[in-house]
Amino acid sequence: MSDANKKTVLAFLDLAFNEKRPEEAAVTHLHPDYVQHNPHAPSGAAASGRFLRGFVDQFPLLRLDFKRVLADGDHVIVHCHMRLTPESRGSAIVDIVRFEGDRIIEHWDVVQDIPEHSANDNTMF
Repeated sequence: MSDANKKTVLAFLDLAFNEKRPEEAAVTHLHPDYVQHNPHAPSGAAASGRFLRGFVDQFPLLRLDFKRVLADGDHVIVHCHMRLTPESRGSAIVDIVRFEGDRIIEHWDVVQDIPEHSANDNTMF
């Protein structure tokens, strides 16, 4: 089930952010009782789709690049690089989701802006 869950999360994120079809992504991949832990976003699959529509509409050149995906039981973790515009440094994002059956029922995220200068020579990815 872990591999199927990883594919589902990547399909959801790609459809919502890269293909700019968040309502379809929400209907297809989110559980109707979806619980959102990001304090800026609503719970519920339909409300989440509408919220994401507003976000991707603000940034038509937004791109989400997946760096790694891990699964542990009914949880999947995705580490990705989001750029709102092609010239921006963007943000490092970790999304954590929990599944109920074959749908995403719960979501947490952590967002870290990529600074212009780093105190070390390592990348954030």
